[in-house]
Amino acid sequence: MHLKILALVAAASTVAAQTPSFCDKYTIALFKDNTAVNQYKLLTAVVNTAVIGNYSETANGAVVPGILAPAQVGGVAVDLLPYFNGVLASTNQGGSSGVAVNFFDDGGASALKAGRPANGNTSRQFLLLTHLYEYFGTLLGCSMQGGSDFPGYAGHSSQYNVHKFMVLSPPEVTYFIEQVAASALSFGVTPEDIAPVGQALMNLFGFRCSPATTVIPSQGHQPQSICSAPACPIAANSSCAGVQNITQPA
Repeated sequence: MHLKILALVAAASTVAAQTPSFCDKYTIALFKDNTAVNQYKLLTAVVNTAVIGNYSETANGAVVPGILAPAQVGGVAVDLLPYFNGVLASTNQGGSSGVAVNFFDDGGASALKAGRPANGNTSRQFLLLTHLYEYFGTLLGCSMQGGSDFPGYAGHSSQYNVHKFMVLSPPEVTYFIEQVAASALSFGVTPEDIAPVGQALMNLFGFRCSPATTVIPSQGHQPQSICSAPACPIAANSSCAGVQNITQPA
């Protein structure tokens, strides 16, 4: 096995293997009882805030713009909203090119502000948000995840395949990761605890042609990188053989 593959596996597993895990530690800190229900509440709060920005007061006054807000990263304009609201044909639905899909079809930001993934449970919005809760729950080591109160991740196994028609650039991936970190910090997570999470996300998602690695144990090794634009740094000890050259979505 290549050393790079080992490094990627270690980056993801280190966060989940912390004792107590990130998820367990901050579930107890915020909700006292470390239950599946409370772990789900934690992931809901962190993910919803990362997506739409602050919707409740924070003890430390941290401001989170949210993934959907336009921003500047290293002097480059970033606007991720068109990937989610159906403006860009960037969603992989199994064809040879992306299609335009509105993922905010069931309550939009109002549902997230109310602490829910969506108003119902059959919409694209519901599936997107609950899959995010579940994926990050595994990454962050939620020890109570796996039952009806906090199901395990059952979404697509390869984040590369999910995101490949988005052709995300380094500033776009960086902004996504920054907002996840900013959201966690707004709930009282320490910089020391969020740093390994940010590094794990960058190692998983931020390098073009990254070797397959395991995030969800039941799904095994899968391509996970979401940074696929030509400007994305190439993963060390890796080959781009078989990786499609995809044009920017429109």
